[in-house]
Amino acid sequence: MIPLLMASVAHAFCGFYVGGAGAEMYNDATVVVMMRDGSRTVLSMQNSYEGPARDFALVVPVPEVLDEEDVRTLPREVFARVDQLAAPRLVEYWERDPCQPYLYEEMSRAMPVKMSRKGGAPPPMAAQDLGVTIEAEFAVAEYDIVILSAKDSSGLDTWLRQEKYNIPAGAESVLRGYVQQGTKFFVAKVDPKRVTFEGDRAVLSPLRIAYDDERFSLPVRLGLLNAKGEQDLLVHILAKEQRYEVANYPNVTVPTNLVVSEKVADNFPGFYDAVLGHTFRRNPKAVVTEYAWQAGSCDPCPGPTLTGDDVATLGADLIGPPAPMIWTLTRLHARYTAQTLEEDLVFRKAEPLIGGRGTPSAEGKLQEATQPSSINQFQGRYAILHRWEGAMKCEQPQRGLWGGPPNSNSDKPVAKAAEGRLELAAPAPVRDLAALLVDDLPGLKARPAGSPASNGLIPELTE
Repeated sequence: MIPLLMASVAHAFCGFYVGGAGAEMYNDATVVVMMRDGSRTVLSMQNSYEGPARDFALVVPVPEVLDEEDVRTLPREVFARVDQLAAPRLVEYWERDPCQPYLYEEMSRAMPVKMSRKGGAPPPMAAQDLGVTIEAEFAVAEYDIVILSAKDSSGLDTWLRQEKYNIPAGAESVLRGYVQQGTKFFVAKVDPKRVTFEGDRAVLSPLRIAYDDERFSLPVRLGLLNAKGEQDLLVHILAKEQRYEVANYPNVTVPTNLVVSEKVADNFPGFYDAVLGHTFRRNPKAVVTEYAWQAGSCDPCPGPTLTGDDVATLGADLIGPPAPMIWTLTRLHARYTAQTLEEDLVFRKAEPLIGGRGTPSAEGKLQEATQPSSINQFQGRYAILHRWEGAMKCEQPQRGLWGGPPNSNSDKPVAKAAEGRLELAAPAPVRDLAALLVDDLPGLKARPAGSPASNGLIPELTE
């Protein structure tokens, strides 16, 4: 199996972590899944932590006071299934024997189902003096939940410090904007007696929260306060027959349907990370669309699609129905630093796209262009083509019939996913991206022989 793709061990998040006094907390791997219908949002978060195993908590800005029924924990496995389904994939095609071709039907593509859209511990006395109010408190699994409101960001900062939370430097200035908007604060404090640890590393239950907000956004600025260096953020959005993109940053789609060298199979995560890095360098501050497809189908499939139970777990039990074929899964990828991120991500509806589909032509070419369509079928896909190398003794060989592995009698290629940032081992860096490409990648030129490595990692020349 292809190892999980990971660009860095520190990853952005929609809140920040706070620890016991003296704790130095860093968030290093987060998967976010957002389900949206009308003004209702269900936000699911899987978190990992790097730091000492001490008492710590999570702070997330929320638009309203949450009740206990708005918060639950989820099984970790559902995030792995979402990640595998939406991750960029490597496919392998084999050319059939040109002298013994066989006919096969095109893989059937399920059409979208047309549905109507629906609209969507007590504080010390000093808390009042600081303008901080505990609006609600309850326990969920290993978390003690407190919902706060504040009249003043400095008062909130002071209250958290008085409660022995280790607030990241610069938090007060970031909190100020949320306080001025009347935002509430979801604080999920972890009881170390109720949490599972692997060594000194906490393995926390994923959290799901639900709220109403006309503005569809993800608060990410707080997550940069306790992050190390450049951040990667993966956001998956489930919406009824609807793709989403960001409204306040440039949008690009990842280059797709590139034919690549067989060597890519040895390090597909590293190869894709190089493609992604090239895309970000050509499109500063852009958010990259990596996937937009029905949650109940895929082509090719690197693993199972989402089931009705998966969709219900991620929020359809609240805003339903849990039918995977009516939910479009969008995957957005952002990479930034605290200096390049001026505001939280705001999302908007986007027109359907197709790209990363189809079988190779007789000449071994794939349609690289991404195009508007009436349905969403877009994916980051990279293909290894195995040409027929056997004898061709017939008078009229038929070249360019592609399918699965030899003797499989299947028209389906083998697919493997470069899954998301769920482990700590970074992929091996690619030192010459152009050498791994059969097709040209816009803006990338082959490095002249003997030229020095650029940044020591991915040497390339861009137009």
